[in-house]
Amino acid sequence: MLFDKNNRFNLANLITFGNIASGIIAIHFIVHGDFFTAIILAWIAGALDIADGKVARKYNLSTEFGIQVDSYADFISFVVMPSFLLYYALTQNGDNTQELILGALFIAYIVAGLRRLIEFNIKSEEGKVTKYFTGVPTPLGAILLWVLYLLFSYGIVANVYIIGVLVAIVAWSLNSQLKIPHP
Repeated sequence: MLFDKNNRFNLANLITFGNIASGIIAIHFIVHGDFFTAIILAWIAGALDIADGKVARKYNLSTEFGIQVDSYADFISFVVMPSFLLYYALTQNGDNTQELILGALFIAYIVAGLRRLIEFNIKSEEGKVTKYFTGVPTPLGAILLWVLYLLFSYGIVANVYIIGVLVAIVAWSLNSQLKIPHP
């Protein structure tokens, strides 16, 4: 059952479902102001994202369903969740104007991330791993947002609008023609 390629609950997909759960639970902690726990869950989601692909390739469990569910997990854990983290951090002491401007920016980031994942799925083939990603992969985008969170949290870049411009650059990079080596 766990190693049956045609079982929707095979080992690789169960790991991916764990990634989804980590992202959703992290959003819960973000909304309740517990950024530390959310970040731990984000790193767990990242580890699960690496593990599901390795398990799928090692045990020949890669399927179209797995590709789709992996992108859904990436959308939750590496697009929506880090957007929530940074948005909530930036607007904790902000005014309505900041919330509106940053809210629109993060909606644009989420749409860019979704577009990137859909394009990736359209071009993906079962069991194939390319040498390079075209555009920044969403897990790397999440790491870049996390770096921006750290820069803001430690007062290195205190202006929310500068962080916002950097978020816009990361959003652009998701669908750019940049070549990023596949690990």
